[in-house]
Amino acid sequence: MDLFFPFVEYWWFYAGFTAFVLVLLAIDLGVFHRQAHVVSFRESLGWSVVWVALALAFNYGFHLYAASKFGPDAGRQLGLEFLAGYIVEKSLAVDNIFVFVLVFAYFGIPPLYQHRVLFYGIIGALVFRAAFIAVGSALMQYHVVVLVFGAFLILTGVKMLWAPERKLEPEKNPVVRLLRRFMPITPRLHGQQFVVTLDGRRHATPLLVALLMLEMSDIIFAVDSVPAIFAVSREPLIVFTSNVFAILGLRAMYFMLAGAVERFHLLKYGLAFILMFVGLKMVWLNGLFDGKFPITWSLGLIGALLAASIAASLWWPKPPVPTAVAAGPPVTT
Repeated sequence: MDLFFPFVEYWWFYAGFTAFVLVLLAIDLGVFHRQAHVVSFRESLGWSVVWVALALAFNYGFHLYAASKFGPDAGRQLGLEFLAGYIVEKSLAVDNIFVFVLVFAYFGIPPLYQHRVLFYGIIGALVFRAAFIAVGSALMQYHVVVLVFGAFLILTGVKMLWAPERKLEPEKNPVVRLLRRFMPITPRLHGQQFVVTLDGRRHATPLLVALLMLEMSDIIFAVDSVPAIFAVSREPLIVFTSNVFAILGLRAMYFMLAGAVERFHLLKYGLAFILMFVGLKMVWLNGLFDGKFPITWSLGLIGALLAASIAASLWWPKPPVPTAVAAGPPVTT
């Protein structure tokens, strides 16, 4: 597979981009969110605009660079591939928000400390995504792997259509069970601390357990989202950068949509059809178009599916549930 941006030649781009992201994260936590506070809708909306604007600015700059290096047609193609990958990852990230809401409600994590948990969760997600992308870029060189990934995405989309509502069961989570072997878990919060010393022994707080649950959920989501983006672009550089920008904006998107996430109850059907579409691209549609399904058609179809599922959710609202979710971590030492 011939790449425009092979790693051996563009390792400096990966290094510079990673350094840029680390600077953004340091400014985010060390300056703007140094003190724990409840993130308002207005603040989250502002940060969402900032992260999207940064992604689009990078997209434009990347398009100009690719056009100057490989010609206008290749530059346009690569720029659209980044945009499509970003939209796919951003839309699939909405599924993460459903899990975030469940985890924070289950463990009784107040809004005051949710940003801290999500910040470290995002750092872990970036590390795991980089590893998944590195492995995926090596495997995607083999056509049989492409077919397997495509079939997996189709089956995942079909399964999502009939998947029941998610249930949170931390007591069955292998990471939480492993954590209990090394330290007890206190059922009470101790400020924004992940670990606290009680009676001379270190205890994990519900914040740490919630963080581990978020990390595990992101690994599970990455199994779907990373192959989905590889269906849009075979360039690991595009997959990596579009993934990172989508993840960086995930916290702001959570605080903006957490209160209204139940209103988009039909969004999962749109996401399911998107997964099935990108799976079909890998196993069939690309072959019909000499190895590359038109990226403009992909963008249009993905946008239409998202818009239709969101509009349907607002047109046919979900019936109210009479019983509320009980808060409070049921974990014990």
